[in-house]
Amino acid sequence: MSIEPVNVPAVVDTECVSFLQWALPRLRLSWAGFRKVRRQVCKRIERRRRALELPDLDAYRVYLEAHPAEWRVLDGLCHVTISRFSRDRAVFEFLAREVLPALARAAAESRRPFRAWSAGCASGEEPYTLVLVWEALFVTRFPDVRLEILATDVDGAMLARARAARYGPSSLRELPEEWRRLGFEARQGAYHLRAELRRAVTLREHDLRTGSPDGPFDLVLCRNLAFTYFDAELQLEACSTLGGALRPGGALVVGAHEALPPGAHGFLPWPAGRGIYRRHASCGEEAAREPGP
Repeated sequence: MSIEPVNVPAVVDTECVSFLQWALPRLRLSWAGFRKVRRQVCKRIERRRRALELPDLDAYRVYLEAHPAEWRVLDGLCHVTISRFSRDRAVFEFLAREVLPALARAAAESRRPFRAWSAGCASGEEPYTLVLVWEALFVTRFPDVRLEILATDVDGAMLARARAARYGPSSLRELPEEWRRLGFEARQGAYHLRAELRRAVTLREHDLRTGSPDGPFDLVLCRNLAFTYFDAELQLEACSTLGGALRPGGALVVGAHEALPPGAHGFLPWPAGRGIYRRHASCGEEAAREPGP
């Protein structure tokens, strides 16, 4: 997907940093997670300030305190929407080599579909990459296993892009050429995902902070979302939600530079897998059995 220009004047950036350090904890979000990607968020906040005809972000603070409903608007402005196909390509290569064969085999032995949940799917690149991996490597290997992917995001505009399944060349730059040929039709300077490949994916608006959709799932991908942008307490809640959505033995994939938070329970690192964990009990269940100090 294309990302809008994010050039923000230095004085505005300095003001926005101070504002974010004040506002994000009130949204249960982490300033540390937003520090490197703040300019995308700051540009949206600056547009909102101007739309409200406020003189500066100090005035926006006062406005927020006087209008509680505005916090929901601000929360929407803080969604980070960076995505592309096969992002962190080594992760998908490891999934294809080690994780998916084991999980698909378990689904085949149980004569059930293989179910995956892409939490925070943005404009669809992540779940559609999983479809391409399955189509290229597993559809003939496990012909009796049906792939079902639930892709969710809190941002309705991103989901609309995912439904259109139309992408620019930059979104496909990490995708192997053979998968590009397998999955896309090039038309008018863009790449359109083939209609038959979209059928495995159900797109739904959903906020991870409100719980999980109906499981259980064999695979959950929650990359560059909860364990970067949520605060510590909310990360633990997300861990419990994700663990509860997975089958025992299922896999949770977080970002390549993320890890589960201290105090998280119910997961073991997948051997040699970077940012990949196997569920052995839901976080909440395991935490309840932990002895106190």
